[in-house]
Amino acid sequence: MSQQLVQQGHSGASYFFRGFDLIKTPGLRKFVILPLAVNLLLFSGAFYYLFLQIEELIGWVNGYLPDWLSWLNYLLWPLLVLTTLLVFSYIFSTVANWIAAPFNGLLAEKVELMLSDRPFDTGGMMDMVKDLPRIFKREWRKLLYYLPRAIACLLLFLVPVIGQTLAPVVWFLFTAWMMKIQYADYPFDNHKISFEQMRAQLAEQKGASLSFGAIVTLFTMVPILNLVVMPVAVCGATAMWVEQYRDKALASR
Repeated sequence: MSQQLVQQGHSGASYFFRGFDLIKTPGLRKFVILPLAVNLLLFSGAFYYLFLQIEELIGWVNGYLPDWLSWLNYLLWPLLVLTTLLVFSYIFSTVANWIAAPFNGLLAEKVELMLSDRPFDTGGMMDMVKDLPRIFKREWRKLLYYLPRAIACLLLFLVPVIGQTLAPVVWFLFTAWMMKIQYADYPFDNHKISFEQMRAQLAEQKGASLSFGAIVTLFTMVPILNLVVMPVAVCGATAMWVEQYRDKALASR
């Protein structure tokens, strides 16, 4: 089973779709349940609230448009919907990943054990509990990387017309990059690879990283499908770690 999975395609998006196969593997199912439950609770509540508020948000933006720019309503409506979905999907993904981070790290470990010829073991549940401060420190490091760049992207929306046209594209690309960082970080962190080294390795394969992150971002915007994104992305990112990053990361550690 594992050999068949390892020999499939090498594009970033293909690794994400391999995650769907991996989460159905009998030995991994019990490690998928908790991340799946976290996603189910947070995303179902978050998207229900979002769609209740989106019409009010559009009305608020339209109130600032002068009459001579009223034609922009037809352009702004889909852009605002898309941008709001992108912003909220990443925010709630981040919250979900903070809560589920210890379980995602454990899932990444079990996927690597299954796919690898060189298994490792970070310990059992009690070892994971003892490691919680370090795990959450790593999540905090990702947040510190994210916030100033997110603010810069969001400021682009304040630029009239041009900013509102370009900002959704810039935000989507940035979110795709952050999604890759978020999910690739679990197998890297399991081996105590620094955040800076991880980013450098991901940047060496920027196209594959962005294609993985882009497909994750798109799935987080789709109701029902977004509920399974977290465990699928963890599994897919770990498969990519085993095949594309591990040898170099461990050799240079």
